[in-house]
This record gives sequence, structure tokens and C-alpha cells, in this order.
Amino acid sequence: MQTIKAAVCHTFGSPLLIEQVQLRAPQAGEVQVDLEAVAICHSDISYADGAWGGSLPAVYGHEAAGYISAVGAGVTGLAPGDPVVVTLIRACGQCPSCGSGKPTICETPYDGDQGPLKTADGGKLHQAMACGAFAEKVVVDQSQVVKIPDDMAMDAASLLACGVITGVGAVVNAASLRAGQDVVVIGAGGVGLNAIQGARIAGARRIVAVDMSEDKLAVARDFGATDGVLASDGKPWRAAKAAMGRGADAVLVTVGAAPAYDQAPRYLASGGKVIMVGMPATGATSTYEPANFAAIGQSMVGSKMGDAVIRRDIPWMVDLYQQGRLKLDELISGRWTLDQINEAIADTKTGAARRNVILFN
Repeated sequence: MQTIKAAVCHTFGSPLLIEQVQLRAPQAGEVQVDLEAVAICHSDISYADGAWGGSLPAVYGHEAAGYISAVGAGVTGLAPGDPVVVTLIRACGQCPSCGSGKPTICETPYDGDQGPLKTADGGKLHQAMACGAFAEKVVVDQSQVVKIPDDMAMDAASLLACGVITGVGAVVNAASLRAGQDVVVIGAGGVGLNAIQGARIAGARRIVAVDMSEDKLAVARDFGATDGVLASDGKPWRAAKAAMGRGADAVLVTVGAAPAYDQAPRYLASGGKVIMVGMPATGATSTYEPANFAAIGQSMVGSKMGDAVIRRDIPWMVDLYQQGRLKLDELISGRWTLDQINEAIADTKTGAARRNVILFN
């Protein structure tokens, strides 16, 4: 076992503590990655605040990039020194979901309590979301990493691990958006901006951003939104439909707020889809009239991690970034050290940040 520094959650809703923890060497099929950057995702914050329960103590963080420093037996196509993106998508490759091309919903369970992390005294330390990337190093399954170009900046690369593939993937994979269709994106935060980018890249005719903040709507236009609507206005779907001249073919809900899901179908055209991306707290509910969906062929579709196949989608997105067609650097609001992680989380909670990134070097 080696000793590394990590940000540990001991109590839901309390600040993370920077501690020395133990990390074992990679076993069969695993790789060790020395991290250069990890972004702070709202999912990490929700877990740390106890919104979805879970095992404690835990190390969160799942949107990372770095260099492979060791490999376990049986690892193929990866070697020490390779720059990689590290994701939470741990895929067995054998279950029905993996076999049907949907590794984001792999059915083989993973117990983070039995992962590679231990407390300094050898006690249980949960590897959250199969990553535990609020730490100097991680040990993960080889299915969770994708090689990237040697010259790609690690802070930009880390965003590809979750926020970018979730937003862009929700449009191109879950919504199967076609050129010329119309899109509404509810929430112009990190994932929402990437859904807007995805809609632009896919050739949407109109892209309407809906948010509570005028400032965020202005940023949404920089990422490709053609129109912006304040969610605080009475019946905002009316303004969105006026901007499009019709209902939307796809409405992407990128915020974890149940009221946003209540309203989402009101933006739809006949035959349109609500793509459910944001995750409200456990127990939150929304209400719909099913007859409306049945009568005009509408649907609701859940999308986890943009339904991404990471070794297909991340290289594609890297290429778009290198062409200047996918914005990554512009998504970064601030750069922080691991010792500053609680300040970075507090800044993220204000809602103004797009993505805060922890840098290790």
C-alpha cells in the first residue's frame, strides 16, 4: 500500500477533510493513474451533502485526467506514461446492457467499500462512483479510462469524463437529434452548456436555453443557444414556443430539480421527447398526465452519462475540440488546489460556476 493525499467526506453536509490515505496497487484488469486534474461535478456535491445516501467515509470525484503510472495483469492497450481521461463508467463488457452497447448502465455491481482505498490506519474508505478522484492518484478498472493526445491540457481533458459526455451525449445519443430540429435545454450550468453545444454540433435549428439567471442565459448564447428564456417568468414554455414557432423536438432537463421535470413536457411538440439528465434528490417526485403523452406520441427518456460509449465518444469529442468546434477551456470557471477544495465546492454551489477544476501540479 502507498500513501496519498485525498479529500475525505466523514459526515454528509460537512467540509471535506484533507488526509493521508492508503491506495493499493492495481490488480488484474486495473490501472493506476497519477492525476493532474479533477473537476467538481454537482453529483459529487449532492453525494457529499447526503442527497442520495451512500457509504462513509468516502472519497468523491469522478471527472479526472492524468497519466497511467502502473498497470495490473491482463491490461491491454494501455501502458505507463499514457495520458488518459478517467471516468466513472465501469463496464464489465459481459452483461446484457454492455452487450447491447449501453455500458453506462452496466448491470455488474461494484462495491466501493471493497475498492483500492483504505484510511491511514487501514480502515474502510469508500471509493465513490468507482473513482475516488478527489485524490492524488486513483486505481480504476481499465474500462474507465480513454487515452488522449499527449499535448492536450489536462484541465480541459478532465471535463470530458462527465459533464461534456453527459450533455453532448444526451443530445446525440439519447435524443438522437437530427439537423433542423428544435431543442429546449432547461438549466444553463455545466451540463446544460454542453447539451447546448451538442445541439449546435448536431445542427439544431433553434436552441432555447431556460434558466433562472440572465447572466447564465448570456453565457448560453456564447455556447450556441439561439434564444434565452427566464425560468422565473410566468409560463416560460410560452416564450420558448414563441421563439421556436412551435414546440420542441427535444427538451433536455439538466438540473436536479423536480419542478423542472413537472414543466418540461409543456415545451414539447407532438412526438417530442423529454430527456431526463439532471438527478433530483432521492424521494423527489414529479407528476404528469399520461394521456397527453399517449395522445400525441410524446415520451420521456432517462439518460445516464449521455449514454456514452467512452472509447467511441471521447476521441470524437477530442477531435471536435482540436478543430475548435467544441468549447472546453471556456467551461472552466476557476482552478484550485486540493487544499482549496471546500472553497471550490462553495463557489460551485453559488450556481455561477460552470466547472471548477482541482489541479495537482
